[in-house]
Amino acid sequence: MKALVLEGNKKLKVSNDHPIADGPTTDSILIKVAACGICGSDIPRGFGGKAYHYPLVMGHEFSGIVAETREGSQFREGDRVAVFPLIPTNKKETAYQTGDWAQLKEYDYFGSRRDGAFSEYLRVPEINLFKIPDHVKTRHASMTEPAAVALHGVRRMKITAGNTGVVIGGGPIGNMCAQWLRIHGCDQVIVTDIDDRKLVISRDMGFHTINSLASDPVETIMEITRGEGAQNVIEACGLPQTFLQALDVASRAGEVVFMGNIMGEFSIGEKAFSTILRRELNIYGTWNSKIFPRGTDDWTTVLNYMDKSLIVEPLITDIVSLDEGPEIFQSIVDKKQFHNKVIFEMVNS
Repeated sequence: MKALVLEGNKKLKVSNDHPIADGPTTDSILIKVAACGICGSDIPRGFGGKAYHYPLVMGHEFSGIVAETREGSQFREGDRVAVFPLIPTNKKETAYQTGDWAQLKEYDYFGSRRDGAFSEYLRVPEINLFKIPDHVKTRHASMTEPAAVALHGVRRMKITAGNTGVVIGGGPIGNMCAQWLRIHGCDQVIVTDIDDRKLVISRDMGFHTINSLASDPVETIMEITRGEGAQNVIEACGLPQTFLQALDVASRAGEVVFMGNIMGEFSIGEKAFSTILRRELNIYGTWNSKIFPRGTDDWTTVLNYMDKSLIVEPLITDIVSLDEGPEIFQSIVDKKQFHNKVIFEMVNS
C-alpha cells in the first residue's frame, strides 16, 4: 500500500509498497483511511528527532471506511468511522478499568508508537471505532480527535451561562476550544494570537479577537471585562509567557486550563503565584480525551455536534495527497506559507 514513511529525522518518503501492519488486538478491523490531519505534534516528531523509532508512519487524527469486518462485529463493510488512536496494553491498570485511558501508564498509539494513518490502510481495534453520523462529512470527521481534545479540556471547567471565556492561541485546537466555550454557555469568548490570519477565522466565527503583537492582551481583556477578568481561561499555546497571561486575565475564583504542551523552561514569580492565591484560582491540566462512558463521552459528543454547532470547515487550509507529503511538511517547517489545518485525503469526501 501507499504510505508516507518517516525513515529518519527530517527524512520523509512516499512508499508504494509499505506493508499493512498487523492489528494491535485480535478483534482489529481493516480500515481504509479516508482522511488524516497533520497534528502540531507531528512536526517535532518528524523534524525534531522526537520519534520513538524509525521507520514510522505518522498520523493519528483520522477517519476511514471499514474495508473488511469480522463475524460478530457491529461494523459492516462500507461503514464510515472515526478512530480513537490510543490503544491500552495493560488491562490490569486501574485507569483501564475506570475508562480513563488517557491516564494509562502503558499504552500504544497510532502514528507515534506504532504505524499510523498517513497510509491507505490500517487495522484498528473495534472498541476504538466510532460510527460517523450521516450529517458529518468524512473529511471533517478526521478532526474528531483534536475536537475531542478541545472538548475534554473545556469539560474540566464548570461553566455558567453568561460567563466570559478567553482562549490564548487561535490555532485549530484553540478555535475549537472557543467554540466549545460558547456551546457550553459563555456569552462572550475572546481569542488572542499573534497571527492575524488565525484571528480572521475566529473573528468570522463571531469571537472577539486580540492580536497580542498589536496590543497588550492582558490590559485589553481587563478593559473588555471592566477589570473583572474572565471566568474561564484556556492556554492553548504552550509558552511560558502565555501561561502567565492566562493567570493574569482570570477573574476572582476563575478557572484556568493549561492545554498547550510547554516549550522551554517555565518558572513562576512571586507576583504571579500571589495571583493564584489571592484570586483563589482553579487551575487544571488536561491531556487527550475520553471515550467512556459511551454516549456522553468526548468522541460521541463531538460527532453529534460536528457540522452543526461545531464548525471545522473554515479551519482547513490544505487538502493534499500522500504524494504531496514531503513537500507540505517542508512548507510547514519552513513556514513558507500559512497552513492552519492540513489534511491528507485518500478517499474523496
